[in-house]
Amino acid sequence: MQRVVAAAYLAEGKSIIHDADPSDDSQAALKIIEDMGATVEKGDVIEIESSGIGVESTKLNCGESGLGLRMFSPIASLSEKEVTFDGNGTLKNRPIDFMEEVFPRVDVECSTKNGRIPMKIKGPLKGGKFSFDGTHTSQFLTGLLMALPKAKEDSIVIVNNLRSKGYVDLTLEVLRDFGVKVSNERYQLFRIEGGQSYRAKEVHIEGDWSGGAFLLVAGAIAGRVKVKGLTIQSCQPDHAVIEVLEKAGADILFSMSSIVSEKNQLKAFEFDATNCPDLFPPLAALAANCKGTSYIKGTHRLEFKESNRTQTIMEALKKVGIFSKENNDRLIINGGPISSGTIDSKGDHRIAMMAAILGLNSEGSVKIKNAECVSKSYPAFFDDLASLGAKIS
Repeated sequence: MQRVVAAAYLAEGKSIIHDADPSDDSQAALKIIEDMGATVEKGDVIEIESSGIGVESTKLNCGESGLGLRMFSPIASLSEKEVTFDGNGTLKNRPIDFMEEVFPRVDVECSTKNGRIPMKIKGPLKGGKFSFDGTHTSQFLTGLLMALPKAKEDSIVIVNNLRSKGYVDLTLEVLRDFGVKVSNERYQLFRIEGGQSYRAKEVHIEGDWSGGAFLLVAGAIAGRVKVKGLTIQSCQPDHAVIEVLEKAGADILFSMSSIVSEKNQLKAFEFDATNCPDLFPPLAALAANCKGTSYIKGTHRLEFKESNRTQTIMEALKKVGIFSKENNDRLIINGGPISSGTIDSKGDHRIAMMAAILGLNSEGSVKIKNAECVSKSYPAFFDDLASLGAKIS
């Protein structure tokens, strides 16, 4: 939803958002565009009225949203004003030093606090040629792809070692929906014509596969779960959870309006999650419930998430009696009986949800510290889990 919010800000006129996501990250995005000058009305739908570019506030708070920081900073740099970006919680620990290298190459001033927020930028971003490494994140690329069509000059963006191409597809899809053209050459070179106009429109937000993945795993290990609102032909990378569940032996049924995941005898699996790193936590919970040793590749993508996610996953699994280790860019997990224990989410929303899924098939209760952090992406997670029969206190 954050991409749609950004596009609605860049469009002139009124955009209407249906099926809005109530997560903290999405609310932070709405607050950012309000501070930049858009009018936001919340109700059964969200209405966004914008005049395009016009940063009114010089201080923008991204909450804990890494996407919000990396996406809105190029957008804000279209203005000539100096803007300070800040945030809360885990976002304060996430590195952004590469932005200090990229922005000055196109005459945008950028300074950080030792490679972390707060970050100050001052444009205007006029366009030009950008080149950077995409090994750790595609989020800054998303910001450039959204901002550069509004720049005065044409632009070329060269990206080396791009990961998470599916997230870039999401961005390109939003751009097309709002009438903006970007040429994509094998995800290595992007050509953007400057001076384009975003077209305000009415949008229905697609269901979130990142959150849905936890529910589908819950069905595979503990019973039967029907999830509505997920688009089967989605370009969201976390759609790949279906492939893994089928590999592991879960029964998956599709209908026009829902996906059903049902418990079955589960076997160990191997999967490369390099391009969908948010699947590591639900897949770790799945692997803990599988017979045998599972291998999930791509741990290098997890170092700079809301926590050092590989380490946090392994610590959580150990707390409930599951052996795991990291080796050769893989998380290796031996399935087995899950004991009672206490898991500290470290403020990482996906670790809190993983802990809850582990508790569904445990020999005793699993306690979760800082469980409220799920509001970052899925505020209704525990309510939805309880509605499926989970005992939560």
